[in-house]
Amino acid sequence: MLNRSDRQRTAYKDRKGGIVETHSHLKYPHRLNFYDKPPIEDITIEEFETCALDRLRVLAEIESSYARNRSFKELAEVTENICNKYLPLHSNTAEKVQDISGERRKDHVGHFVLRLAFCRSEELRRRFVKAETTLFRVRYDKDDTREREVFLSSRDFNWVLATPEEIQDLLPSSSSESTGRYYKVKWTRVPDLVEKRRVVLKGGMAYVPEAEQASIVLQEFQTHLEKDLEMTAKALPRLDEDTRLVPILDNLSKGFLAGVSSEWSNASAAAGDALTADMIDEMAFKHFPACMRNLHMCLRRDKHLKHFGRLQYGLFLKILGLSIEEALVFWRKAFSKIQDDKFNKEYRYNIRHSYGLEGKRANYAAKSCQQILMADQPGPGDSHGCPYRHFSADNLQSALLTMYGEQGLTSADMPEIMSTVKAGHYHVACTRVFEITHARQGVKKGEGVGGGESVTHPNQYAARSRELEKKAEGKDGDGDVVMQ
Repeated sequence: MLNRSDRQRTAYKDRKGGIVETHSHLKYPHRLNFYDKPPIEDITIEEFETCALDRLRVLAEIESSYARNRSFKELAEVTENICNKYLPLHSNTAEKVQDISGERRKDHVGHFVLRLAFCRSEELRRRFVKAETTLFRVRYDKDDTREREVFLSSRDFNWVLATPEEIQDLLPSSSSESTGRYYKVKWTRVPDLVEKRRVVLKGGMAYVPEAEQASIVLQEFQTHLEKDLEMTAKALPRLDEDTRLVPILDNLSKGFLAGVSSEWSNASAAAGDALTADMIDEMAFKHFPACMRNLHMCLRRDKHLKHFGRLQYGLFLKILGLSIEEALVFWRKAFSKIQDDKFNKEYRYNIRHSYGLEGKRANYAAKSCQQILMADQPGPGDSHGCPYRHFSADNLQSALLTMYGEQGLTSADMPEIMSTVKAGHYHVACTRVFEITHARQGVKKGEGVGGGESVTHPNQYAARSRELEKKAEGKDGDGDVVMQ
């Protein structure tokens, strides 16, 4: 039960003179959050992981945006789109929102779980702080003006409002500077504004115009988060004994490497759109990402793939829509150097096993970009893995031009792609190749595989490529995949 004071709500008049509730009775009264206090209620393992993964999708896309040199306007647009999909966070005045408290709880829990995952090294902390600060900035800029003012008044930012006399002394009447409100803070708190000469300095203090107030808030958020991450890192060893959490945190900490794959792990071809063994050669040429294109080329050349190559490629084809019957036909034809008896004894069982028809009958998912990058590293004679990570620079450039030269990729595109690879943003390089090779279907630079999103799964790449082809042919591509 709420007591009388709890039920009281702060209200103020809107532009039309009406009354708008600020939801001060909520546990999370503000859309913006400095994450001062960790969640203390019970959280299930499933919620622990889900909240973190959905937030990580947003942060990974922010990092990808930096790697792709997007302007802040483009970055903000992409971030808003992916937030609406995975991490919605509505204002108190938003209409038709069922559970504002639930949205903010998910945002709160996800942030603190990722703190645990990314506090482990200086590099991880740096990347996490940059992405989180950017997310806060996007939300700050888009926040309702009144709600933002209420949030700012709820915290002590240790700034002093400059008096009219101080402003008059700083800005002569002949100055073109605005004579609005100025906030007085130590200059070390706004180094970005000092560098850009957007503040007035006097006696070690920076006088920040109201238009640049956000810089003080963002710097405060960043400093606050950096200190909290260092404290979290010191406390983290206490979690090492919890065998439930450590594997989850280990997996989450790899999220910046290749993003977080979403619904492609358990997708299957729609009715009437299944693949046959005879279609795969053409499909590989038109629609496959470099990792699968390389496996297909090696299979055709050598008439064989080693175990991890067969596993990576076989699961990809399964999710793409190749039935077990067609899979057996495809692999038997591909392994043309061996006899039927050897194929049935050594390979047939494993193919059926990957489809959940043998052994423990598990429905194995196709490998995501993150899994391909991190697990089962290729050795001599292996063909699996990610070409962007596991090929030498010369071999990668040669392979990409061979694979995609007829689809519009040229040597002039290589410096941009190789620069991204050198920086370790392998999935961003793959996304750029997708954009270039699908320019004829209307894909522009920065669009990625749709809505600005980067490639995070080979099946995502192939499915989107097929969808674009169908649209170009005037067909309905909406039935390309369905969820199980």
